[in-house]
Amino acid sequence: MLPVMQSNKGLYMGLVAERSVAEHGDKTIILDHTPELLPNCGGRLTFAEFAEHVDDTAARLHAIGVRRGDHVAIHKSEGIDINIVSCAVSRIGAVPVQLSSALDADSVVALLRRLGEPFMVTDVPKLDGPFRNVELSSITKRVVSVSDSRPGSVSLDEYAGAPRQEPVLIHPDHPALMTHTSGTTGLPKLVMHSARTLHGRYRPQAKLFDMIRERETVAMHVSYVHSRMPLALAVLMPRGNPMVVMNDSDPAKAAKLWEETQPGFIESHPNSFMEWEELAEHPSRPLANVKYFSSTFDAIHPSTMHKLLHASERSSPLFYQIYGQSETGPLVGRGFTRETALDADGRCQGHAFPGDTKFRLVSRNGKEVSRENPGYIEVKAAGRVLGYLGERERYDTQIHGGWWRGMDIGYRTEEGCLHLLDREVDSIPGLTSTLEVEDAVLDRLDELTELVVVPGADEKPVPVVCTDEDAPLDRQRWADATAEWPQLAEPVHMKISELPRTATMKVQRIELSARLRRANTAVSE
Repeated sequence: MLPVMQSNKGLYMGLVAERSVAEHGDKTIILDHTPELLPNCGGRLTFAEFAEHVDDTAARLHAIGVRRGDHVAIHKSEGIDINIVSCAVSRIGAVPVQLSSALDADSVVALLRRLGEPFMVTDVPKLDGPFRNVELSSITKRVVSVSDSRPGSVSLDEYAGAPRQEPVLIHPDHPALMTHTSGTTGLPKLVMHSARTLHGRYRPQAKLFDMIRERETVAMHVSYVHSRMPLALAVLMPRGNPMVVMNDSDPAKAAKLWEETQPGFIESHPNSFMEWEELAEHPSRPLANVKYFSSTFDAIHPSTMHKLLHASERSSPLFYQIYGQSETGPLVGRGFTRETALDADGRCQGHAFPGDTKFRLVSRNGKEVSRENPGYIEVKAAGRVLGYLGERERYDTQIHGGWWRGMDIGYRTEEGCLHLLDREVDSIPGLTSTLEVEDAVLDRLDELTELVVVPGADEKPVPVVCTDEDAPLDRQRWADATAEWPQLAEPVHMKISELPRTATMKVQRIELSARLRRANTAVSE
């Protein structure tokens, strides 16, 4: 049994690093950033140093007044110190609430109110920036800065040398962590994880690494506030896998970092992998040593997998795609090779994890579910969250006889694979799947760096295109590539930096559609 587990089948974030130190204390975490909590770390932490910072931060938070069951909202600039603070909060039995640094001040204030006067851990850039004129003291118990303090806040530095605390293990079915949904629609929902549900998410991810015999260095560019990050620490630290943790996905910076660290495993969001396609032909061959790629946040385009797999110089590299949801964790998965990636159906997400997850398809109209008549994807998973904080009824509407309905639609093939076609809210009449169109066209037009199809002002599907170096779109090549979809409107060309995104780099399709509608209205007027 791995050391992060308890006999009651709970995963306790505050103990992960400490219990990895005995065997792997000298293993390293290389950073491409300097966390504000650790300005002198030099871009490098050993596992032992990580554990020490968790223990020390827990002691300081306890001295500030944080106790078992308290909510502690963590909203600061990007960095691995988000996870150090989160583990520290967990270590003293409180509930870390991880809020993306990309959330605007109004959304954060609304979520703080929903939490009911929580403690708040933040930093000077947030206090001097978006919260400069916000009276945080009226909606929080105390505001704690990981760096210097400001009027109305205290600094962790003021509590250096605070007495160390014994770990507090809360009941495995009580809230142990809160994250939020990706925020593709409206105010994010706060989802509540327990030690038991975190363990349920841990199992399929641990099984994947059990199949990897080499102790690969793992490079990660994922959201620090997503449940994936604490679970990655729980999987990798007990196994002694060195890590490279990245803030910046810029291809030039990634190439330099990977040339120096030679990762054998890279995990990130699909959109980051798309950015890194250009590294397949980089002269320093930064992807040469990569044996495994993993994408866990969204469907990824086959052409992207193909290019990256062929950039590896390892024998038989594998690109593993996992489909999951914020509320459930990983659900199904599938591996792709150099030989299978390009010709794969990008809508195929794979098979359930035996003993951990199940899925079924439910008709939306009483007719048999098929590709032409997709149904609701409903799942059972040990990692399903306890609920939404303050929104029980909203959560309960998605439970159907013990099955969770996440509002994605798709179908099951004869081979038992789950095919994801769209989120129901993103589907457009007349198109079987917007994602399917995007896969096909991106494969045909190498000059595209992104393509998103969303409904326009008249519900007609509008392709939003981004091109390499923002070069003008060749309209004849576009017409040839999209000839089988005459229902598409004229493409709208945007810079990739202009696309609205979530914390996990998903395009906010509803917001993008709303922008197009507003622009169309403005032109009409």
